[in-house]
Amino acid sequence: MRFSHCEEHRGDRHLDILTDEENGLRIIVSRLGAELISLARINEAGEWIGFLYRDNDVSAPPQGWANHATVMGYYLHRLKNGRSSYRGREIKGKRHGFLRSKTWHFVESATHENVSLRYRITPEDFSPTEYPLKVSVDLTYKIDISKVSVLFEFRNEEPELIAHVGFGLHPGFAATSSESFRLQMPSGVYRRYLSPENCLSGETRDIDFGGGEMPFPKNELPGSYILEFVDVAKREFCYVDPPSGRWVTLDLTGVPYLTLWSDGGPFLCIEPCWGLTDHHEQRAFEDKQGIQKIPPGGELRASFSMTPQLASCD
Repeated sequence: MRFSHCEEHRGDRHLDILTDEENGLRIIVSRLGAELISLARINEAGEWIGFLYRDNDVSAPPQGWANHATVMGYYLHRLKNGRSSYRGREIKGKRHGFLRSKTWHFVESATHENVSLRYRITPEDFSPTEYPLKVSVDLTYKIDISKVSVLFEFRNEEPELIAHVGFGLHPGFAATSSESFRLQMPSGVYRRYLSPENCLSGETRDIDFGGGEMPFPKNELPGSYILEFVDVAKREFCYVDPPSGRWVTLDLTGVPYLTLWSDGGPFLCIEPCWGLTDHHEQRAFEDKQGIQKIPPGGELRASFSMTPQLASCD
């Protein structure tokens, strides 16, 4: 197999470009936020076709969502009013946590058997107000033939305390228009968490879904559909944009929650989540719904994968 890794500076961005030249698959990652800014395949005409919203564009748009695939953590969605209490200490943060605003340490690129890019955040990279415990995280993007896997690896360096984290990825998949895309969801029982004004109301609705196209109206996507996999045996989702011939299969095996969102633009965010947003009646951070626990001195690993394809490709 033929793979290559190169670096590029574009404005204030330091980018890593990893290419599977044999299978025509490429990812580009910005060290700011460890954000995947491009997921692309090469078509029969030799052109790179991007699958993310604003794929490979790091300029600021005049309006609308400005990201591509935001890394969320050590909490996600938001803390109510931008603050919370963790083990009796105040923590503060903006939407989706602090990982998105940090320049990550580039650990390594591997272009042989393990074709990947690996990034790291350590306790020295954030303040006690952002998160008070010694917890580090590695994020790895791996190419495996036609698939891109995303792996989170948390390490709790506290010798006596359980650490609590919420995290996930917020990828937006491009569409020709806000009406052109389709999302095929597997059968099973889903639990929807209602979140008026972006915080949980405490109201839920269980949905026994027979499988097929997303059963939610698109005009309500700006308010988010937050879903728990209550009994979904095969967690494979297929995002399709028929006019462009792009589709992405997501394997969410082991993922506990999924958020679907769009601001009405030509994209759909399909967000694997390990945790939920705050309740309107806020709980302590360690008691948040869906919070993940890491034992003292322990580790937490979580992953999912994306397989982008073009209708013109075999």
